[in-house]
Amino acid sequence: MVNAKTWTLRKHFVGFPKFSDFEMKEEQLPETKDGEVLLEAVFLSVDPYMRPYSAVHMKEGNVMIGAQVARVVESKNPSFPVGCYVVASTGWRTHSISDGKDLQLLLTDWPESIPKSLGLGTIGMPGLTAYYGLMEVCQIKDGDIVLVNAAAGAVGSVVGQIAKIKGFKVVGCAGSDKKVAYLKQIGFDEAFNYKTVSSLEEALKKCSPEGYDCYFDNVGGQFSSVALEQMRRFGRIAVCGGISLYNDTTKQTGPYVQSVMVFKQLRMEGFIVGRWKHKDEETLKQLMAWVKEGKLKYEEHITKGFENMPAAFMGMLKGENTGKAIVAV
Repeated sequence: MVNAKTWTLRKHFVGFPKFSDFEMKEEQLPETKDGEVLLEAVFLSVDPYMRPYSAVHMKEGNVMIGAQVARVVESKNPSFPVGCYVVASTGWRTHSISDGKDLQLLLTDWPESIPKSLGLGTIGMPGLTAYYGLMEVCQIKDGDIVLVNAAAGAVGSVVGQIAKIKGFKVVGCAGSDKKVAYLKQIGFDEAFNYKTVSSLEEALKKCSPEGYDCYFDNVGGQFSSVALEQMRRFGRIAVCGGISLYNDTTKQTGPYVQSVMVFKQLRMEGFIVGRWKHKDEETLKQLMAWVKEGKLKYEEHITKGFENMPAAFMGMLKGENTGKAIVAV
């Protein structure tokens, strides 16, 4: 018998999450049956989507949702031998039992020199999100100028680097001078601190006087209201998230977008990464290849200790991380 620690949603979030909204529990797992495996978490992910998702899809008392890189420590399933590593959507828990249907093996040729935690970041869901948002939704083409906000985060930093690999001009914004320096380091053509500029409109114009063709939006809110006015004709907007809205207790009232959408003939599309799941293996191999070649760089913000899951989650929502926010068990 194995005792698993879990973090549950004690109370639904009202405004910004609080420590009292979470509760750690222990449960005894049953013996594994034929076809099942016992997983031990090695790395766990904290992501912005967890905040709005919890309000719609979770009940108080549920284990917090999320993905982890786990090691198979006991197996009665030949597809997942003991010692292999998988990505599992089993939530905030140290151990779990799976029948294998919800598991994804890490790429078989994963080099020892590349941390397996990237399976939750650059070579995982955030990397896939960046790739599909740019290639499938924005459908970038020759001569495009790309704008990405929350650009130093897990998704935004990959968006910008893929755009540069493909030969496009990229402008990014972030919430600190340190993050802006990081964006320049990984190849962004222009970057600025949105918290310190006197005018967001002027900052966007300065970085690209001719405007933008592809806008990868992770933030929403006031930033997007301003950015839409900077789009060029026939521009495309990939709406990935709206982190500026997630903790509001009163819904923001934004401007009406119809006029700018019509007269600039823009296309705005929201998306969820699972739409292209049939392409994941091929895309993950491409992301891995770019990492191996040094073309796609990564940064991780690692918090140690399962007991610190809520702190890591709240820190990520505050923007304390550069790159992917990870908890190492």
